Amino acid sequence: MNLVTTMLIISITLSTILAIVSFWLPQMTPDHEKLSPYECGFDPLGSARLPFSLRFFLVAILFLLFDLEIALLLPLPWGDQLSSPLMTFVWAFTVLILLTLGLIYEWTQGGLEWAE
Repeated sequence: MNLVTTMLIISITLSTILAIVSFWLPQMTPDHEKLSPYECGFDPLGSARLPFSLRFFLVAILFLLFDLEIALLLPLPWGDQLSSPLMTFVWAFTVLILLTLGLIYEWTQGGLEWAE
């Protein structure tokens, strides 16, 4: 048995086991709150003219921003195959420094405070 076949069998087996366990493990006790659609904490049957928390959306946008910037670091392991691994390190370090500076800026400006 070669490596590809072994990895394929392990992946399929593990996926099947996890799928079966995920159906059996949770407690199925639906109530009104679990059955209602959830849209950012709003009552879906209430008035659409109610004010909403802008802080919630700002935190969500910040999360998406930092999450997408972290995705820039995913090709880093393949960067070792470049002619100059030092240049790969420099670019990765630059991205991490920019992320850290952005996080520090948001923290000092109070953008990460959920409630005042």
